[in-house]
Amino acid sequence: MDELQVVVVYATPRQEFIRPMRVVPGTTVGQAIEGSGVLASFPDINLVTQPVGIYGKKKTLDTPLRELDRIEIYRPLVADPKDSRRKRAAKKQAAH
Repeated sequence: MDELQVVVVYATPRQEFIRPMRVVPGTTVGQAIEGSGVLASFPDINLVTQPVGIYGKKKTLDTPLRELDRIEIYRPLVADPKDSRRKRAAKKQAAH
């Protein structure tokens, strides 16, 4: 049985984690994350509250992997994007 080639990624403002891996078919997103060592390197990661995805699309931890999947662990947003957009628009309007 051929193994799948995948990569697990996580980034903070100061550090990034990129771990290419080979996994057996049927391996899930959660299993790959656990096997990658990212949880030991970044103990603040909480898979219960932090979303995960593959190539920018949110997935569940039990999603089976496919060849060349890029598994991403997302950090919580610092600011609400809608509020940020409103503030920028108001600032731009005030400048005119």
